[in-house]
Amino acid sequence: MKSGLRAVLAGATALAALTLAGCGDSADDTGNGTGGGKLDVVASFYPLEFIARTVGGDAVNVTTLTAPGVEPHDLELTPKQVGEIAEAKLVVFEKELQPAVDEAVEQNAKDAGFDITPAAQLEATGADFEEHEEGAEKAAHKDSALDPHFWLDPVRYAAVVKAVEDKLVSVDGANAAGYHERAKALLEQIGKLDTAYKTGLATCKLKTFVTSHEAFAYLAKRYGLTMVGIAGFTPDAEPAPARIKEVQDIVKAQHVTTIFYEELVSPKVAETIAKDVGVKTAVLSPIEGLSDTNSKETYLTLMQENLQELQKANGCS
Repeated sequence: MKSGLRAVLAGATALAALTLAGCGDSADDTGNGTGGGKLDVVASFYPLEFIARTVGGDAVNVTTLTAPGVEPHDLELTPKQVGEIAEAKLVVFEKELQPAVDEAVEQNAKDAGFDITPAAQLEATGADFEEHEEGAEKAAHKDSALDPHFWLDPVRYAAVVKAVEDKLVSVDGANAAGYHERAKALLEQIGKLDTAYKTGLATCKLKTFVTSHEAFAYLAKRYGLTMVGIAGFTPDAEPAPARIKEVQDIVKAQHVTTIFYEELVSPKVAETIAKDVGVKTAVLSPIEGLSDTNSKETYLTLMQENLQELQKANGCS
């Protein structure tokens, strides 16, 4: 298994070198995407920024709307960012994840907007959206609301990479060869990542993992695990005392060893529950954005680290 992770890491390094090799400006930065200048692309948050930068390479100028350290669910746009959306040739976003972005695209960039949700094939995973609803109203949301966290499933993420590749080619055909080359390299690395997860999580003694944020339902479904979330889709929501008690009971009954929290949200609740039931805490990144502490990481390296943490917590050989 370790050799498989090393192979993915080595490939990620090679991919980064391929992407960075042509990052110098060779012509005026007009943003017109006609071969002489760079195509101006806006990405709404990190997982889409990584795709745009990696596939786009030296043919694009990528601006991200969600700054490092900012929780993407809470994004509010500045007038400058709205202007960037209006001027971009392509705006890559996920509809209904960030309402401010949806509104800005609708009002200022209908032609340039590219919603990736059809490619991601979102599903209603049963994870909670509304932490403060109860009874039938909450059940109705769980049954119908689509889970936005597609990028934590490498197979879904690969489908979005392909969709962005196709869109870049359609907008900027003059640079099609480069887009195809870089997308192929990225898709190969994501394929290796999927294989590493399949083999690395196939023999886990424990199939349940507990997280502070219900972002990992697609990952759990893909690789035969069960996610238990303390809060719902809103990472910084305060869970009800009854929910905390439910989680504590699950941890005890299923002999869970670790409560996972994430980088961009306070670990206080996770640490409190872990202390009360006598288990450890660790980071499981939802990879929604980078921060000062992991600014050198990439989607690929963070997914590798998540795999290692899950293996450690769940006794996977």
